[in-house]
Amino acid sequence: MSELHELCRLRRPITKRHLEKLKEYLAAGIPATYTLEEGDQFERGVDEELPSTTTPLHLICENVSHDFTPEEEETVVSMIDELFLNGAGWCLINAKDETPGCVLERRGFHKSKYWEQIVSAGVRAEVLLRHMESNIEFIEEDEVAVYDEEPASQEQPEEKEKEHDPAGDSDTFLKTKLKYTDDALLTDRKDGVMMQWEEKLMRAGCESLFKSVEDPNNVVVLNIGFGMGIIDSMIQKKKPAKHYICEAHPDVLDKMQRDGWMDKNNVVVLKGKWQDTLPPLLNEGVFFDGIYFDTFSEQYSDMLELYDLLVGLLKPEGTFSFFNGLGADRLVCYEVYKRVVELDLENYGLKTEYTEIDVPKTTRPDAKDSVWADIYRPYWTCPVYFHPEARFM
Repeated sequence: MSELHELCRLRRPITKRHLEKLKEYLAAGIPATYTLEEGDQFERGVDEELPSTTTPLHLICENVSHDFTPEEEETVVSMIDELFLNGAGWCLINAKDETPGCVLERRGFHKSKYWEQIVSAGVRAEVLLRHMESNIEFIEEDEVAVYDEEPASQEQPEEKEKEHDPAGDSDTFLKTKLKYTDDALLTDRKDGVMMQWEEKLMRAGCESLFKSVEDPNNVVVLNIGFGMGIIDSMIQKKKPAKHYICEAHPDVLDKMQRDGWMDKNNVVVLKGKWQDTLPPLLNEGVFFDGIYFDTFSEQYSDMLELYDLLVGLLKPEGTFSFFNGLGADRLVCYEVYKRVVELDLENYGLKTEYTEIDVPKTTRPDAKDSVWADIYRPYWTCPVYFHPEARFM
């Protein structure tokens, strides 16, 4: 084990000398992401593909203690800051498939100073990455030609899988056959598009849409993504004047037709992608008291595009909410995106408030009667749901 890794095991007493030594190692050129696995390979004189990335930050998180003295805690906080200043990764995975934040959560340090450092670093990294991506210059045409000459066999398997993954690509999803069961809407490979356990979360979303209406006798709401119709059925019980539903998947539209949604007097079904069906509403002068967003297979970048439309469609006192599953496969990622959303919506003049809602214990993958038993990939593993409500400031 390298001296850097041994230092990060936090042998007590922890003094300022720990921080000084860490700075010395980093100044000497040792990367803040130098892993145990790399150190092991160096000592054995081999160069193999790394099975995992146990970084100095992982080691610190694995060895922090609840009984540190104030001085020791201050030193460890400074060590974590120093690692981040030198490029430590907040979401790298160790041999246990854990990020540093996951290690802290497992060890009972959720919401500790160390946890807050990692979440803050994650927010900075996500915002910076997006800023960098938005400023990348276009590749010159002759450069594109060179890359195009690469044989097709060079394409990575991971890229092919992503390209045909209905959970990660909207166009692929819209071509994928769906099946309704008693408690779920699934793709043909059993991706969970929507499931009945979400009912409690949908109820919170429905209530939010009616919280700040201007005229109780003329409520106009919009739901983007019908799915199983859970929230739309709840909305109908509140008898809004107009209930817009945006849905693009042909199998879902067929289900809506069979169930009579197209025939309801106060329902307007916008058939197609919201990117195509919502912009015309701006020209028609349609405004909403509440907007809810819950689509499948779209990324956060798509939500950013929605924000551009949101500010033109939402009434001044209206409420925007959405199914908040951003990063919900890990609690640390979930909290990072919670704050990223706050920052982004603030740029549009919207203040976001969250209500914590307990989710069913059966959503835990290791639960006895886990809802994920026959599902291809769980889309939720967090113990809490952050229900969002955003309104103009």
